[in-house]
Amino acid sequence: MSTDAPLRFVKAILEWRPTWFFARLLLVGAYLLGGVVKASDWSAAVAEQAHFGMSPPALWAALTIAVEVIGPLLILSGRLVWLGAGMLGVFTALAAITANAFWVLPPGPERFMATNAFFEHLGLVGGFILVAMLAQAERDRA
Repeated sequence: MSTDAPLRFVKAILEWRPTWFFARLLLVGAYLLGGVVKASDWSAAVAEQAHFGMSPPALWAALTIAVEVIGPLLILSGRLVWLGAGMLGVFTALAAITANAFWVLPPGPERFMATNAFFEHLGLVGGFILVAMLAQAERDRA
């Protein structure tokens, strides 16, 4: 086995067409599931928005469901990927600020967890930027 074999294996996986879809599914799966769960339990979706101080909570619940369903479907369909990624990126950044405002918490475990969640959300925003960039590069090649 040559020393390039592992590199060829990785290259083959990365160039395999379904990898692009599976990577996008992994990125958006939690949002899609969240939107479906919220849509199936409207009162809990409204209560969640009220918990975070969003007013009116029913409007914010409806917008959240729309973004969490439409954004992933656009990304997975390969159509208007930039729009789906933008929707989810902005949503995720706003959610990070709203739900994980670690800077207002006193030092301790709660602040530690909010800080981690905040920066994990920023990582997802970066993932959405990369998805939009890769989709655009694929369109430019076509």
